[in-house]
Amino acid sequence: MVRRIIKIDEEKCNGCGLCAAACHEGAIGMVEGKAKLLRDDYCDGLGDCLPACPTGAITFEEREAAPYDEAAVMAAKAKREADGKPHTLPCGCPGTNSRAIVRESSCDCTSHAPAAPVSSRLRQWPVQIKLVPVTAPYFDGADLLVAADCTAYAYGNFHTDFIKNRITLIGCPKLDEGDYTHKLTEIIARNNIKSVTVVRMEVPCCGGIENAVKSALQASGKFIPWQVVTVSTDGRVLD
Repeated sequence: MVRRIIKIDEEKCNGCGLCAAACHEGAIGMVEGKAKLLRDDYCDGLGDCLPACPTGAITFEEREAAPYDEAAVMAAKAKREADGKPHTLPCGCPGTNSRAIVRESSCDCTSHAPAAPVSSRLRQWPVQIKLVPVTAPYFDGADLLVAADCTAYAYGNFHTDFIKNRITLIGCPKLDEGDYTHKLTEIIARNNIKSVTVVRMEVPCCGGIENAVKSALQASGKFIPWQVVTVSTDGRVLD
């Protein structure tokens, strides 16, 4: 049958996952950092996901599609609940599932000597992508770090291993409005950036920050060495 159904523009999708969280029927999921309509018969065509999308990547279209199957949707919900799985996880991935991370204590419980203070390696302020100026003296000849803000909390040695000797920009593609691509393009194009390191979490919505950097490098017209480092939710470097 021909009916109204959502359409997702992958070019505009920043991987934030807000649409997946807003879809009560489970029709939308995150696949390789992008929102996907997983099943036509799970989409009721009402568009609860549209206002959740910060980039306007979701629209309606009229096309041949399987009719909405409410019984199948309800059955899928019941199965998830029976399996002990949440109905819909924000950003459509297990990365936001609440859990405690148990670590071995590194303290010497027989000693009451204060621990040595850890020095900050931050070289500039502000650090938020939305707040940092497009041009600044500290960008000249800089090795740039673009990091998802959760990474510094998950990875214990973040200052020494990543911030040291780099200019740091942080952001969260899930919580910040809009896309970082234009701002990062201007920074890269208008300054003498030597290299770019992206540090992101393993969760799919973090793909938004990686995609923004990749798009910015392409749009800048410059050939700059860059790398992506992924941190797990329990604080390990995955690649």
